[in-house]
Amino acid sequence: MAEITAALVKALRDKTDAGMMDCKKALNECNGDMDAAVKYLREKGIAKAAAKADRDAKEGVIRAAVAPCGCSGIILELNCETDFCAKGDKFQGLVSDVAKALMDSKAATLEEALQVAMPEGTTEEYIKAMCSSIGENMALRKFARLTADGAGAVVSYIHMGGKVGVLLSIKAGKEETVKTDAFKALAKDLTLHIAAAAPKSVSSDSLDPAFVAEEQEIAKQQLIQEGKPEHLLEKILPGKLKALYAQSCLLNQGFVKDPNVTVDALLEQVGKELGDDVSVVSFVRYQLGA
Repeated sequence: MAEITAALVKALRDKTDAGMMDCKKALNECNGDMDAAVKYLREKGIAKAAAKADRDAKEGVIRAAVAPCGCSGIILELNCETDFCAKGDKFQGLVSDVAKALMDSKAATLEEALQVAMPEGTTEEYIKAMCSSIGENMALRKFARLTADGAGAVVSYIHMGGKVGVLLSIKAGKEETVKTDAFKALAKDLTLHIAAAAPKSVSSDSLDPAFVAEEQEIAKQQLIQEGKPEHLLEKILPGKLKALYAQSCLLNQGFVKDPNVTVDALLEQVGKELGDDVSVVSFVRYQLGA
């Protein structure tokens, strides 16, 4: 019996777009013979969605779900080929089924989400089966889970009928603060802000260093092209970095409802009104196809 390695299973999956377990079973049945395994899957009808996998799945929907306790939530992007399909009852039903299964699971990553058990098999297998039923290539492209520890809450917002989605984890110092209307209104406003302003991170500390370095180099080269002397670059670049933070970091951005007030200042202001410390823990923002 040939050794069925993970690499071999993945290679068959890439070739046929069938589920991982189906690929492993096919390879076992065919003693590791790749061509025979492909034929086996085709004969079983499992690989018939593979031809569709060559077509781009850039439409779809972003969906979020939050537990009744408000202590955890999930967000996902499920893609299909056409907007017509995305608005159809079958696809919307598929999204609802997947979102419920993932919300009820402990999956925290996309890899884990694809292997969550559903009545029809794993999430991945269910989606592939529905490819044939609906007639379009479909895929779970993104998935994330956020939790709130202690005095905190997870809230969500879906914009433009599922074209943009936000999941936010926000916390306070006291449990009673989280239950106030002011805290809930702040959380909602922040999800709207994140959807509109598209920050890349909560603060400058969590901004990707590679992104910062690349943007600094671009700014430097632009200044050189403008003829700025070398000795002035070190004086100008910090201002460019500050502008980058104001554009890319949630806390540094001007609040969409009042651009003269930063989000950081807004949190401090609401915190004082509530007699508590209020802060953003993390957020996820998905934009369809991005």
